Amino acid sequence: MTGRNDARAEGQGRVYQASGDQHIVEHHHHGPSWGGPDSVRRPAVGRAPVVLRDRAELMNRLRAAVDRGVGDEVLVLHGLGGCGKTAAAYTLFHHATAGGERLGFWVNASDQASLRAGMLAVAADRGAGEGELVAARSGLRAAADLVWEYLDRSEQPWLLVLDNADDPAVLRDGGWLRGSPRGTVLVTTRQAAGHWWPRAELLHVGVLPRADAAQVLCDIAPGAGTAEEAAAVADRLGRLPLALTLAGGFLAHQVIRPWTLTEYGRHLEGDQGVDPIELIDQGAAVDPGNDSRHLVSGTWQISMNRLVRSGLPEAVTLLRLLACWSNDPLPLDLLTGAALGPSLPAVRVEPALRGLLDHSLTELVPGGTRCLRTHGVLLDSVARGTPDDEHEPLAATAARLLAAALPVVPERGAADTGIGLLVPHVLALLRRVRDRPAVRRETAEASVECALRLSTALHRAGDYTSALALTSRARELGEPRLGSDHALILGLRERAGRAVYRLGRFEEAETALAQVLADSERALGPADLTTLDCCVALSRPVYQREQTAEALSLIRRAVLGRSEQLGPFHPLTLLARAHLLEVLPGPELDAEAPAGPPLLTDCLRELGPDHQITMVVQLDCAYALFYTGQRAEALPLAREALAAHERHYGADYPIALSARHLLANVLAANGARAEAIAQLERVVEGRERVLGAAHPWSVEAREDLARHRAAEVSP
Repeated sequence: MTGRNDARAEGQGRVYQASGDQHIVEHHHHGPSWGGPDSVRRPAVGRAPVVLRDRAELMNRLRAAVDRGVGDEVLVLHGLGGCGKTAAAYTLFHHATAGGERLGFWVNASDQASLRAGMLAVAADRGAGEGELVAARSGLRAAADLVWEYLDRSEQPWLLVLDNADDPAVLRDGGWLRGSPRGTVLVTTRQAAGHWWPRAELLHVGVLPRADAAQVLCDIAPGAGTAEEAAAVADRLGRLPLALTLAGGFLAHQVIRPWTLTEYGRHLEGDQGVDPIELIDQGAAVDPGNDSRHLVSGTWQISMNRLVRSGLPEAVTLLRLLACWSNDPLPLDLLTGAALGPSLPAVRVEPALRGLLDHSLTELVPGGTRCLRTHGVLLDSVARGTPDDEHEPLAATAARLLAAALPVVPERGAADTGIGLLVPHVLALLRRVRDRPAVRRETAEASVECALRLSTALHRAGDYTSALALTSRARELGEPRLGSDHALILGLRERAGRAVYRLGRFEEAETALAQVLADSERALGPADLTTLDCCVALSRPVYQREQTAEALSLIRRAVLGRSEQLGPFHPLTLLARAHLLEVLPGPELDAEAPAGPPLLTDCLRELGPDHQITMVVQLDCAYALFYTGQRAEALPLAREALAAHERHYGADYPIALSARHLLANVLAANGARAEAIAQLERVVEGRERVLGAAHPWSVEAREDLARHRAAEVSP
């Protein structure tokens, strides 16, 4: 079958798109005397691709390998199934043979029989006699030696494409892969391990850039939507050429009521009752010659089957475990302790991972944190094919590994960069758990707890926006399994309210937290620790909205409840006692202020000087002393509090900025107005950089700065 040689493919040098759907098929003659391919002079591509997107750099290298006078090169195109390796080989084939000076041979190398038949057909093409071919077929002569003898003798230079060589042992056994000064060999494979290709140049073929991936959809289904809509769908498909081609084919061939790209994208999310993998596969044409490599639901099963046959069934289990998480970079440390019973013993995790890497089923991501990245469509396809009885152990292991990577009690300050990388994986696990009835409630709880701990870590790192986004989405995913009254779901809501408060939306935070408190009292009881946490959280926006009496009542309730349940010197009890010192000046604070120094003494004794709660208490004591008129006594404590917070968290951490703001006001009250102004200038700069100029605390800092500047110039 010949393909249209579109001028755009040559001019743009870019991955193939088929005018309809792209398929690679074998052609066999079924006569009595011949079991080989009908032709080795034409690529065995069912539908000729007509435009290649993005592969300019790759194609320049490939074209250089077939320039006049060039030979004796072996090039290997390797990458994930469906990434367009065959399309690039097809483009080069037509480029190399277009002028007639170079011959082209295309051989299916997916299995021993097809490879042997195709290579002997190449020998016949180059002049091997019937007797020589019969001897090679019957084993009386080394078949590979015969083929390469005639290739070496060829008067014309040639290009030999060995397509779908996903099992390199097929080429190794018999010595089929060689070089020759008369031509260039191009191999397409999923096998990335360099030891299989000792004298070859390896060229990786990956997914497409966003703009080119969007253009693929527009090429195939030009009336389905805008370029930006196409880009959104391309992102959801992971910019994989096979998935893009199938999606475009589906959209292009609808008849009764064609979907737009936006509608297709909504269905891909799986929220419309449609299996996204099944939807993608519907773009394949009905063709009895197709095999599973042309469907996203089956193309990676080929590699998984090879792993099993090669003695690495554990790699399949590991891939199913990876499918519990996201296609975003996954920190490799997460796989520490990834044992999963007999199907994945601890000693087999490393070989299993190496097998996945070698077969291009996952890849290492360069950067500071060592990570893996696995294609999203692959993960969805693998998850879809995972047996029901494996859902629970896989999800439980995924939750256990995430929990091991998260701090039980996150510290304040900048979070480990690896913590933020876990956000998409926690959410992906929650999606899998939601959609898998076989997963037990205990595992669902462990998964939601991971989200709660991670959101707490992000919040205490000062990343309130990410914490809010995580808690909101985690609640949506976890509530269907646990119910709205579960303590973990209420904990997520409370965390979301805290994040809204820190973002300066005080009224919204008060409304949300008041509702969480009411729901927690009803579902868990007024003395439950989660309910008491809600009391503390609600007191903050209530205080900001100048409802001092109510704020004091909430904090005192938390102090009493925590004292009774945890003891008077538990860190959470000490923290609640510290909050009593943060209310507005007035009779209430005058009554509480004497408790400040003894509280600090308790914290130093119970927690030590470097504990985060001790530092909070130190700052709150300085605050209480200042607002009760003890300005001189407040100054050294305010300096110490700022130094401690900056030392532990950095100058831009929100509480460090609060400490600097307090110090500025204490300095001004003690007559050091110039230093106070210098400190406030740093506060304004930091607040606006971290929280934004419109945040109430940024506005307050600017107002204080203006007031002190005006006071300095007044007579």
